[in-house]
Amino acid sequence: MLETNFLIIGSGAAGLTLAVKLATEFPKKKITVVTKAHQSESNTKYAQGGVAAVFDLKEDSFQKHIEDTLIAGDGLCDKTVVEMVIKEGPKRLRELMDWGAKFDTDADGELTLGREGGHSKFRVIHHKDTTGNEIERTLLERVNQLPNITLLPHHFAIDLITEHHFSEERTENLSCYGAYVLDQISENIFTIKADCTTLASGGMGQVYGHTTNPAVATGDGIAMAYRAKARIQNMEFIQFHPTALYDGNNGASFLISEAVRGFGAFLRNKKGERFMLEYDERGELASRDIVSRAIDSEMKKSGDDCVFLDCTHLDSVDFKKHFPTIFETCLQRNINVAKDWIPVVPASHYLCGGVVVDMYGKTSVENLFACGECSCTGLHGANRLASNSLLEALVYADRIFQYLCKHKPLRTTKAIPEWNDEGTVLLKGSDVLQQKTEQLQRLMRRYAGVVRNNSDLEKASAQLEVLYFEMEALYQKHKLNTPLSELRNMVNVAHLIIQQSMNRNENCGGYFNDDYKTYITEKL
Repeated sequence: MLETNFLIIGSGAAGLTLAVKLATEFPKKKITVVTKAHQSESNTKYAQGGVAAVFDLKEDSFQKHIEDTLIAGDGLCDKTVVEMVIKEGPKRLRELMDWGAKFDTDADGELTLGREGGHSKFRVIHHKDTTGNEIERTLLERVNQLPNITLLPHHFAIDLITEHHFSEERTENLSCYGAYVLDQISENIFTIKADCTTLASGGMGQVYGHTTNPAVATGDGIAMAYRAKARIQNMEFIQFHPTALYDGNNGASFLISEAVRGFGAFLRNKKGERFMLEYDERGELASRDIVSRAIDSEMKKSGDDCVFLDCTHLDSVDFKKHFPTIFETCLQRNINVAKDWIPVVPASHYLCGGVVVDMYGKTSVENLFACGECSCTGLHGANRLASNSLLEALVYADRIFQYLCKHKPLRTTKAIPEWNDEGTVLLKGSDVLQQKTEQLQRLMRRYAGVVRNNSDLEKASAQLEVLYFEMEALYQKHKLNTPLSELRNMVNVAHLIIQQSMNRNENCGGYFNDDYKTYITEKL
């Protein structure tokens, strides 16, 4: 058993920011960060677009950013949360810059501000087209300077520890005492006993297979919280990024940043028609849900596998300067953006729901906090405004930190049992798990994707139930490994998405059901 004061599950912007702050404030306390891949592998690392925050008070204002966020959230945002995050955001970004993060500036040293879909003003700060990677680099450098932080890469948190694991008494007031963790190198499962546990485990894009998320995004934190009886909400609101590079595969896809459309790129169908103005007067700068559904509509009408992003009318030198990674990645796929259109499709990108938290990141389980994409704060409502996610991660990491400074968690005296897998055997071969994972991903893309309907959701629910019992039989019989743990988590997350989709009886934000009257245009 490993004992720690603060356990953080996840090593993206949210988790590492919290770790740095706790370690600095409490130099004699132990902070343990568990992450299932390399320490830098997270959704943060792949965030291209930037961070939205109000820095130009002459042209912009907090109120305008608040209004844009509320419009994107389609009536389901918590206005108090929106105001808090947007007003605290610039402070958190300045703090990050003080730690060494470098964002793009003009000749006078002023921050270069971009504009993305749904924003009424230029307010998105960038580090070229690798903003997330720059934030991750800064935080990891800071973490490595603090001796009371222990980073455990290649360690997979498989279950949160609550009273369910050591008490036969059933109680509604559950507490978290740490987590059971799989060492992926030794394949041993051990106990981490913690005074306080924070989920910062990121998203769940791999549930759909075709996603802009990295391979680690299998909804682990949400699934663990669900099994620990924490409150989960708004799982039906999945933001599909309109423009993932299409290469014919169903695996993780390269993201063509929304900033490219903000830079002036056009969307065209195979005939060369610029179609977005037929769906929304904002054209390519409409919100992501509208652009994704428009692309979905065009693909269904034509039977084509993709549409195209046209950058050929843009200054290629300027494009390469702003988007060097996108330019080079396209070139590696034999696409010269100065001459060729980029084939794109919508792909699972961001989850607006998750583990419900209050304004200090507290979940419904005592001593369990959550921040970042795995949490549901009320900021995004039914649809996230572009580049508000990293802002939320930084602000809520600080909110949790502020709470823990005032309310220091106590060490539990309860005896925590070790993980018990007696009677289980090693699972030979990974083919069966790969097949079931792909089956789940096909099911979700087909029945619970960009556009849904009630009949498809019923089919999805029935098929998922069969898959659940098959997965559960494997779980009960075999020792846990990473693929089995991920499948278990993705099945749980898929169940939440489908059930909460079935419970919603109106179209709202990122949720669109063909059986309900469209609220945008008759064409969509």
